Amino acid sequence: MLLRRPAAANTGPSVRAVEASAGSAGRLSDLPPGGRATIVGLADGAPPATARRLADLGFTAGTPVQVVRRAPLRDPVVYRVKDYDLCLRRAQAAHVLIRDAR
Repeated sequence: MLLRRPAAANTGPSVRAVEASAGSAGRLSDLPPGGRATIVGLADGAPPATARRLADLGFTAGTPVQVVRRAPLRDPVVYRVKDYDLCLRRAQAAHVLIRDAR
């Protein structure tokens, strides 16, 4: 027998926490190469598995982020988060809300 958890059990408040100012926030996927910003949270529409993975990678509120470079066709994009570089597809980056700091 396969038991499924309710959707609410898959995410905790730390994954979905977004500051009140996030309503006017931009999306990480829209930040230009060389752009810098501060993460304010994750979008409410992010699938639970994606939200959890982004949080595990360090995309958490208050974290500075920078666009290092883009692939020739604009996807994927290399981001600098904390002290490391990592690649995300634009669809994944669209779930990360930012406050532009350029």
